[in-house]
Amino acid sequence: MDTLILTFPCKPGSGQVLLEAFKTALVDTRGYKGCISVTTYMSAANPDDIVLIQEWDNKTSQANYMQWRTDTGMPEQLGPLLGGPLKEEWLVPHSI
Repeated sequence: MDTLILTFPCKPGSGQVLLEAFKTALVDTRGYKGCISVTTYMSAANPDDIVLIQEWDNKTSQANYMQWRTDTGMPEQLGPLLGGPLKEEWLVPHSI
């Protein structure tokens, strides 16, 4: 399993708009082949930073998903809401 943290730095006042859009968009994400789970968060420090923690069966499945999102126009739809580039961070598990 591979875990990814995606942070969407929204323009001021746009965080809630993005969360509303995710209500429908994440249905497709959760149903996409290889997606194990997606959990949505709002930053406690900045409500316009929306964070997704995604778990995938492997990075290839997530890359295929991102390509599908690109091909279907998701970046263009989200662009007006974002105040900066999407931040992506893969996590490495430890057995401590």
